[in-house]
Amino acid sequence: MEEKKKSWVNVLILGVCIVASCGLLSFGLSHFRSESSHVISATGSASVDFEADIIIWRGSFSSVAYTSQEAYAKVKQDADYVRQYLLDNNVSEDEIVFSSVDISRTYRDIYDANGNYTGSEPDGYQLTQSVTVSSGNLDNVEKISRDISTLLDKGVELTSDYPEYYYSDLDALKLDLIDKASINAKDRIDIVAENSGAKLGKLKNSSLGVFQITAKNSGTSSYSYDGAFDTSSRYKTATITVRLEYDLK
Repeated sequence: MEEKKKSWVNVLILGVCIVASCGLLSFGLSHFRSESSHVISATGSASVDFEADIIIWRGSFSSVAYTSQEAYAKVKQDADYVRQYLLDNNVSEDEIVFSSVDISRTYRDIYDANGNYTGSEPDGYQLTQSVTVSSGNLDNVEKISRDISTLLDKGVELTSDYPEYYYSDLDALKLDLIDKASINAKDRIDIVAENSGAKLGKLKNSSLGVFQITAKNSGTSSYSYDGAFDTSSRYKTATITVRLEYDLK
């Protein structure tokens, strides 16, 4: 009899525990739903088209000779031709930077009487130097980068890179876009709240999306996960997003 009584008490206690657990779980779920449903969020965006105001153009030239002295004399003469060409085309001295000269050995292949390759041996030196032009006169430097026939006529084997385009006041542009994207996100939240009859509380969370700079009219296909930064186009579009989340009263 005593054992039956203890068994009944144990069953009663177990039942009470199960009921209490279910009650707590039910309260937690309802509380979670209540909390999660009492927020409103929206993502705002802003973009602007702009023109770069700095152009950077790079070129390189080299010379090959049997001795390093001969090769250096040629590359030094080429550098003088390049500098004068730039100065004659309205590039100022402080916009021109020449790199140090890079020197390397050249080799020729050796073959035996039967035409079999047997190795190589040094047969001279190659010296290479590059020049960089950084300017705010985009039209002029674009023209220079395309028209290097004058240098070719003088025997300068100049390799011309594509110009790179930058914007000098990028920080101010970013701040302006963040401000506009934040306003856009808040406007969207206000519209949703008004149409649903809800009242906004305090700002709960805010997050900033990645900053994208793409060629103008290239579309979102040029966006990247870490943020695009186009340098190949003179005309660009900058875009940013801002996400806001508000509590509801």
